[in-house]
Amino acid sequence: MIAVFRKELRSFYTNMTGIIFAAFLLLVSGIFTVAVNLRSGYPNFEYMLSSTYFIYMIIVPILTMRSFSDERHRKTDQLLYSLPLKIRDVVAGKYLAMVTVLAAPTLLLALIPPILSIYGTVNFAAAYGTLFAFFLMGCALIAIGMFFSSLTESQIIAAVLSFSALLVYYLAKGISGLIPSTPIASFIALSVLAAVAAIAAYMLTKNTTVGGSVYIVLQLLLALLYFIKSSIFENLFPTVIASLGVFDRLDSFVGGIFDLSAIVYYLTVICLFCYLTAKTMQQRRWA
Repeated sequence: MIAVFRKELRSFYTNMTGIIFAAFLLLVSGIFTVAVNLRSGYPNFEYMLSSTYFIYMIIVPILTMRSFSDERHRKTDQLLYSLPLKIRDVVAGKYLAMVTVLAAPTLLLALIPPILSIYGTVNFAAAYGTLFAFFLMGCALIAIGMFFSSLTESQIIAAVLSFSALLVYYLAKGISGLIPSTPIASFIALSVLAAVAAIAAYMLTKNTTVGGSVYIVLQLLLALLYFIKSSIFENLFPTVIASLGVFDRLDSFVGGIFDLSAIVYYLTVICLFCYLTAKTMQQRRWA
């Protein structure tokens, strides 16, 4: 794992990806620090972070798109498979390298609250709590982007898939508000989600039986629940979609609340998508 980590970290800075990633994050953060904090006279560092997390949708796909797709395109993934390394070590090494690239500009952002304290009273607990959540959010999004990179050998396709997924996450709360709150609307929408889950299961296993079984089980479960008590579907889909949002969970930290459930959610997303990436690569190894 250490060897993979060093190789990946070195490559991020030799091909300028890590520098471009840090530059964009610091540039946007600097612009919003001036606009939100200095010009407006607000010493609240967390307000700046809540205004800039949209940048993750752009820079995370750039960072993650080559993590596995480039290896597959150049066929160097076969070399990785021939080494005495476990797939999870390869995934962990690549993931930690990208997290390190994110950590570098995040540490520089940690210098802003002391500077803002010159111009007013800064709530350092809220500021650094929000920065920690901001960093974990980035780590979760990197795990998602890495997973999509493992699905294709095209960096462009990997970037587009990652951007699309992050855009859905970003718009989750708004999308949930567009869905009617009636039980039948939620049932239909959840049925569509069941189909999406079945497609995902097929893509991971390349087994139509598994994909079909996932859809049948989920659809039967939804139908049974709707038949027994349809009222539980009242406003259910908007609630489910809103609960899956990654970006909106930062709001509680901005409000001065250290939301432990958000931390657990970010860590769960990280573990889930790292696991899915390892499963995808394991299947390719024996293909």
